[in-house]
Amino acid sequence: MLQLSCSVKPTPMLKDELDIVIPTIRNMDFLEMWRPFFEPYHLIIIQDGDPSKTIKVPEGFDYELYNRNDISRILGHKGSCISFKDSACRCFGNMVSKKKYIYTIDEDCFVSKYPSGKDINVIEQHMKNLLTPSTPHFFNTLYDPFTSGADFVRGYPFSMRESVQTVVSHGLWLDTPDYNAPPQLVNPLGISSRYVDAVMTIPKGTLFSMCGMNLAFDLELIGPAMYFGLK
Repeated sequence: MLQLSCSVKPTPMLKDELDIVIPTIRNMDFLEMWRPFFEPYHLIIIQDGDPSKTIKVPEGFDYELYNRNDISRILGHKGSCISFKDSACRCFGNMVSKKKYIYTIDEDCFVSKYPSGKDINVIEQHMKNLLTPSTPHFFNTLYDPFTSGADFVRGYPFSMRESVQTVVSHGLWLDTPDYNAPPQLVNPLGISSRYVDAVMTIPKGTLFSMCGMNLAFDLELIGPAMYFGLK
């Protein structure tokens, strides 16, 4: 992984092919922390909650902002397909994007750091994941065999070493894990502090828990599948 400090402005990857979708009920002050990584990209902000409230966005960002009234105006009687009062309102941002890739994050997420103390450029890692091919059906114990320095281990079927396109990059996070309600009640201060420097391919047909934030995907190939069902 390339380590970049917050004081060094990174070269944006796929600047013209990526939109960042952010659902929010608050002012976007959190963007100041993400400025070195987000500022080169176009932001699509979906305002949840009271549409009469004015959401403030720091200067210097290229963005478009939609609230409930905008969605009703644009979609008409179909506006009810966009759920609100939950993170599913981000689906409207996915829908109006005209880019190939989407990265979506919540406004209560903060920049993580490597053990060295350097800030992690999550967009760069997500884009590397999406541009790196994957292997279907079989788990490789050397993690991603297509990354530099990795390979297929003995026993990995040669017939399965042909690559397929990666369409989803699921980011993890430190501090507060994505718990169900009962574990949160039992352990409200539970945190995850173990940093793991690894990229793994999830074989086709394997079930796993996917969170809707800190997530990047290929909108052209899998966009409709990223729609959140109504609650």
